Amino acid sequence: GSYTSNTQMSLATAVGCIRAYQRMLNKGFCNSSDIVYKMYLGWLDSQNNPNQIRRPEYTTLSSLQSGKKGTIESPVNNSKDCGGVVRTAPVGLAFPSVAVFREGSEYAATTHGHPSGYLPAGFFSELIAHIIEGRKLFEAVELCIDRLKNYKGHQETEEKVRLAIDLFTSQLSVKNGIEIIGEGWTGEESLAIALFCSLTYACDFKKGVQAAVNHSGDSSSTGAITGAILGTLQGAESIPRNWILKLENSYSISQIAMDMFNIFRNNKRLSFEKYPIE
Repeated sequence: GSYTSNTQMSLATAVGCIRAYQRMLNKGFCNSSDIVYKMYLGWLDSQNNPNQIRRPEYTTLSSLQSGKKGTIESPVNNSKDCGGVVRTAPVGLAFPSVAVFREGSEYAATTHGHPSGYLPAGFFSELIAHIIEGRKLFEAVELCIDRLKNYKGHQETEEKVRLAIDLFTSQLSVKNGIEIIGEGWTGEESLAIALFCSLTYACDFKKGVQAAVNHSGDSSSTGAITGAILGTLQGAESIPRNWILKLENSYSISQIAMDMFNIFRNNKRLSFEKYPIE
């Protein structure tokens, strides 16, 4: 039940979104990507603890160690590794679908400068937001494609997403479909594999996640993205109970998720003591 750096960074994103909201309430203004970036730097500090080293992605480590925060307009590198997209599911809960693509892309761009490194994160974030707002998965994917096409350098990501759709509609086996898409090491490939598995198993969380992790590529990332999509689509009750019981820090993860839901969907206030602002 132990998790990788993908979960560590997703939790950093989630808490960053909460703290950004808290700052907005208290100060009346906030650059949310700055707050989230500080959470990523906090994660970097945690890597001095051997017990917290969970196969961190090289690009994320090196970018944060450089001390330079990347943006879409001023990239920190030319990396399109999947470490940017895999951590942005919480963004879809924190922002409405009309605004979330840019936010998710910016959070990924802090460490990943290639369009195929940060645009899949925007796509993923908006997909989660659409599902929360009641869209069906296939419809949500099409809406995200429409948004994606507004961004420079979108072609590679769009091509892989459309390939995932074509493979799904052709009813090709999951194993063969994933092999055609790639190994998932890059942002556009990991997103496409997750979309293919999610579309194929839209009503079965367990089978969808198992399909997403049973390949020879970056299975931890494709599994994490697929789990986020199907979990949002089907609800927590779709996750096998024994998976939750065995999960490391499951109580803390559940509490952060509930806090996000309470402030971003139920308009409740959280304690500034629990989530302090700077």
